[in-house]
Amino acid sequence: MSQKVDINLHHITRLEGHGNIVVNADNGKIEKIEWQVSEAPRFFEAFVRGKDYDDLAHITSRICGICSIGHTLASLKATEAALGVEISEQTTFLRKLALHAENMQSHILHVGYLVAPDLFKVGSVFPLINTHTDAVLKIIQLHRLANEMSDLICGRTTHPIGLVVGGFTHVPTLAELKVLKSRLISSLDIAGQVAEILVNNAHMFPNFSRETEYIGLTTNNEYALYDGVIGSTDTGEHPVKDYQSIVNEYVVPHSTAKHSKHKRDSYMVGALARFNLNSDKLTPMAKEIAEMFDLKPISFNPFMNNIAQLVEYVHSVEDSIIIIDALLMRGTKTEEPIKIKLKKGRGIGAVEVPRGILFHDYTIDKKGKCIKANCVIPTNQNHGNIQKDMEAMVPTLLDKPKEEIELNLEMLVRAYDPCISCSTHYLKVKFV
Repeated sequence: MSQKVDINLHHITRLEGHGNIVVNADNGKIEKIEWQVSEAPRFFEAFVRGKDYDDLAHITSRICGICSIGHTLASLKATEAALGVEISEQTTFLRKLALHAENMQSHILHVGYLVAPDLFKVGSVFPLINTHTDAVLKIIQLHRLANEMSDLICGRTTHPIGLVVGGFTHVPTLAELKVLKSRLISSLDIAGQVAEILVNNAHMFPNFSRETEYIGLTTNNEYALYDGVIGSTDTGEHPVKDYQSIVNEYVVPHSTAKHSKHKRDSYMVGALARFNLNSDKLTPMAKEIAEMFDLKPISFNPFMNNIAQLVEYVHSVEDSIIIIDALLMRGTKTEEPIKIKLKKGRGIGAVEVPRGILFHDYTIDKKGKCIKANCVIPTNQNHGNIQKDMEAMVPTLLDKPKEEIELNLEMLVRAYDPCISCSTHYLKVKFV
């Protein structure tokens, strides 16, 4: 450990947004470890103030191009809670399908295009097109299915147009759902083949573990994604209305994104958190995929978040088939728009998006306009845990070559699949 280590990685590749890693150490003494977020804040909470209730979801879906469906659903749930709107069983089924489509879309993109290159020791997915053509084609096939499922349920792949307060503007036909079901069934074999390819290379993930708290939605009757209460591996269950006492946002000087903490100095949200809380409610093949990688709750290895994403992909496919069967049995119909009675109210919506639990909180006045808003983004909640993981991991790496240290730390950040741009909500201004 006699070497001097100076790492300044700016704008890490293969993740969304701009994040930096800074590590300085000399003769084994660590001088600085920082996970920095340097992007300009987005101010979406300010954008929606003064806007009509039925515009909120369309605006906030633009917070993220990857999780636009999840933001739409959290926004709709918050708006409906504020106005006392109840949705139909059909709408609930279709919203769950929409969320599954987004989970599938995002997870396979991340695992296949952004994480896999590390496991095959290449810098991007492009070299794999020549060396592992069949695997890349399988990833593309799974990703395309998820995109087209989003199109069918939501009206388009990104920034959905068919989801509105109280329901949907367009409902898929039974014939369209039957075709989707057939495609989903066929995709399970392909997903299994992708899992076999990855399991043969999973040894490339660093062997790292740090005990932390995991937080996500949980419920007794399903693997919670759309509905549930807030679950913690440390403190049990909490009502969604108490979310602010869970997330406890705070600012740090080296980041334009807030950090969060609950029982400990940090916590983790996302696929691994959901797995640790709800794995007993996974579908059968999803459980088999977890067993292939020896993934069991509670796993404290953040790199296993990538494997949990693959597990969730399969779960979303299998559960979507179950939901479609229910829709085929009961039939689908275009429902009359719900008549909204404007009133004052506050509503909180929570859903699980690919990167973790998402909260939207709106206060609406008697004219149906939003007068206050708060959005707590999953990556925002993960930043503190990334920092703490780095602080624990760096001392184990100091005797390795600089390039290996850099790769391990980049892989750590990528394991969280951060959506950095979405999480920037704070700007420190110095008036001179």
